Amino acid sequence: MSDRSPFRQLFLARMREFYRQPEVVFWVFGFPILLAVGLGIAFRNKAPDEVAVGVVRGANSEATAAALASKDGFSTHVIEAADAENELRLGKVSIVVETGAPGEAVTLRFDPTRPESVLARTRVDDALQRAAGRADPLTMREELVTKPGARYIDFLIPGLLGMNIMSGGLWGIGFVIVEMRSRKLLKRLVATPMKRAHFMAASMASRMVLVIGELALLLFFGWAVFDMVTQGSWLLVTALALLGAFTFAGIGLLVASRARKIETVSGLMNLVMMPMFVTSGVFFSSDRFPDVVQPIVKALPLTALNDALRAVILEGADLPSQLGRVAILAAWGVVSFVLALRLFRWT
Repeated sequence: MSDRSPFRQLFLARMREFYRQPEVVFWVFGFPILLAVGLGIAFRNKAPDEVAVGVVRGANSEATAAALASKDGFSTHVIEAADAENELRLGKVSIVVETGAPGEAVTLRFDPTRPESVLARTRVDDALQRAAGRADPLTMREELVTKPGARYIDFLIPGLLGMNIMSGGLWGIGFVIVEMRSRKLLKRLVATPMKRAHFMAASMASRMVLVIGELALLLFFGWAVFDMVTQGSWLLVTALALLGAFTFAGIGLLVASRARKIETVSGLMNLVMMPMFVTSGVFFSSDRFPDVVQPIVKALPLTALNDALRAVILEGADLPSQLGRVAILAAWGVVSFVLALRLFRWT
């Protein structure tokens, strides 16, 4: 390729432009690391939270509170009947226990829509039954297992990588192109010996090169700080990241192909990204959504990218098992690029 190649010159220009903007470098490389640190610490391995129990003052309440307090994993205090509903509503306690005279039924009040309250009901019932003299026919032995790959931070980092690839593709390309259009810089490029495809391909290629650095930094950070282990092929992980960069760069080009104002392209990019931020499994599994919307969720490019990255990084999946997700990413990328090439305008 000639040193005067339009593609080469545009590619080098985009790379220089990126590294001359410290704030952009921070959002691409620094922000995902800070997010991983914060969420990794917040969801670090630790002992289970204590179950907050409020025992309504009355007959046998002190004995009930003492029985629960003697067990591990309970934070118990006696409350007035008038305060019980309010403490439960505000989440100050997970469950309220109201006792009667000896021999009368014990009332357990909890919110069935809150998982911690449902768990509290089971644990409180078990503790009180044991305190009353229940004998279990079987002896249970607990064995706690915490291994890399099963923690929240292991789930999180591939999602952060996918999120960063999407954000970089849209903001790093779409926003920049519209800014250049609004400043009449694109109009000047029309007079150069360059085709529209050269400009768009150089923008996509520069984004794909940056993704390699993002991938290496984030996975190295996960390994160095949280002992995260990549089970699958590094080559396949890199290929998926590059494919994701190609896909979202194409979408970024399409979004910016005709927008003339920064406000317009910002709104369009948020419209594209927000549904995927919520549904595509960045911070929690996309399987949480109802079955009726699963076909739509699985067809989104960020869902395919996140699921493929997690399958390879956490489960050691190979390429044939991920061909469906690869096809989804490739289809989004190719269609977006072709449409952007047809719709793109310089002014």
